[in-house]
Amino acid sequence: MWIVAGLAMGPAVALGLARFAYALLLPAMRSDLGWSYAAAGAMNTANAAGYLCGALLAAPAVQRLGVKRTYLTGILLTAAAITACGLTGQFALLLTLRLAAGVMGALAFVAGGAITAAASGSAVRAPLALGIYFAGGGMGIAMSAVTIPLLLSAAGWRGGWLALGGLALIASCIAMPALKRAPLPALPTHRVDAVLWPLRRIAIELGGYVLFGAGYIAYVTFIIAHLRTASDFTPAEISLFWATLGIAAVGGVFAWSPVLARLKGGLGAAATISMVTLGAAVPLVADSRAAAYVSAILFGGSFLSVITAVTSFARRAAPPEAWTRAIAALTVAFGIGQCVGPLLSGYLSDGPNGVRLGLELSAAILVASTFVIALQRELPAPR
Repeated sequence: MWIVAGLAMGPAVALGLARFAYALLLPAMRSDLGWSYAAAGAMNTANAAGYLCGALLAAPAVQRLGVKRTYLTGILLTAAAITACGLTGQFALLLTLRLAAGVMGALAFVAGGAITAAASGSAVRAPLALGIYFAGGGMGIAMSAVTIPLLLSAAGWRGGWLALGGLALIASCIAMPALKRAPLPALPTHRVDAVLWPLRRIAIELGGYVLFGAGYIAYVTFIIAHLRTASDFTPAEISLFWATLGIAAVGGVFAWSPVLARLKGGLGAAATISMVTLGAAVPLVADSRAAAYVSAILFGGSFLSVITAVTSFARRAAPPEAWTRAIAALTVAFGIGQCVGPLLSGYLSDGPNGVRLGLELSAAILVASTFVIALQRELPAPR
């Protein structure tokens, strides 16, 4: 489990710092650079598009470089791309850097997930081990929460990106000893191919995961902008909100782990997504500060556990030799949803109803995701 905790720096960098922390910088960048909400959303769409490309490249990269080298290359280059975002204000160049951070982050994420699946041992321990790994995203959120909101007033959004790059480099260094000691996952064999283990076996899970990716990322991208405009949150309150969300994500691992170990098929993912949906809906029915923190706890405590749920299901449905392929396929599905969510929500947020309409769309998509993914039945892995 200590090895898994070290490997969790991969999601901390790829998700917590490279993707989620952008929400903290979005209002300042939008104001300084004169962006519309659609343009601001395009930044996270570019990151998601890169993430999708990285997921497609993950399996070939692992075969060529090895799983450990793929993880290390991905996390270090993600840190470099994050840092470079603080060096330019050009829209096209920022889009390119966000795209690159997505590609490299996906390589680290998929490779680390495959190593964690091998390190977790029994199927009973897998939800906890995978939960700890994915909770790295929450660690990244918490790290950014205690630095970025208060730093913005002194150093601006450029200083924020540079600080995120420094945090990403520190996280990469923490991951290295764990990576060295981690076991290698099983290598693919000729018997595990598209005929003997087709991805259509998990088609419903993949479809529901596409919807989840579109729904959750809209909330993560625009919730800070909503709190600043609708509730007039101060930088200190933004920091507390974001830290609450990140800490809840880490704590949610331990709360959901025993539940996910019992639920079969798509029920585990449906249960976690339903709680994410509730968290996303709270700010839409109440604008109070208390409601915002309740939203952070509900949403934060469950959204990374969705990734644990779908990955645990794939681990049960696929033989060990196909785990990397299955995790990569799920990451592709996730990436497709994340490409659509920020752009569509940003476009709607430029309308007369502002960011609220984009958040309403987020909640509606999450409801659909819950019902779709619940239809996935349990599938034992072929022997």
